[in-house]
Amino acid sequence: MTKQAKFSAGRNIAMKVPPHQYEATVHFYRSVLGLKEITEHAPAIGFEFGSNNLWIDRVPGISQSEIWLEIVTDDISVAADQLKVPGVVRCDDIEPLPDGFQAFWISSPSSIVHLVCNENESWS
Repeated sequence: MTKQAKFSAGRNIAMKVPPHQYEATVHFYRSVLGLKEITEHAPAIGFEFGSNNLWIDRVPGISQSEIWLEIVTDDISVAADQLKVPGVVRCDDIEPLPDGFQAFWISSPSSIVHLVCNENESWS
């Protein structure tokens, strides 16, 4: 029997925001909604969002905001092989990952970007 990777939702949601909307977006979550800010990963700006973390990323060159989701797995190598199925596009060039970070990028059939990472790589 071939080993299957276990997948689960990660705690991290990234909102990729164009520069012209960035400050207003951060202000909305910080001052209008008053969400608790996550400060231990500065300069990254994030907020507690229920049981999740919402990260606000300034991204030059985009015209509208995008939501990116995190999926965690118990075995990154098996997960990579398992996700070689129709409708799942590997898109590692979308954003560089730190050296040694055991993760990769995929896109769902509806073009939602997902970071797939080992359970111990996720920021809590």
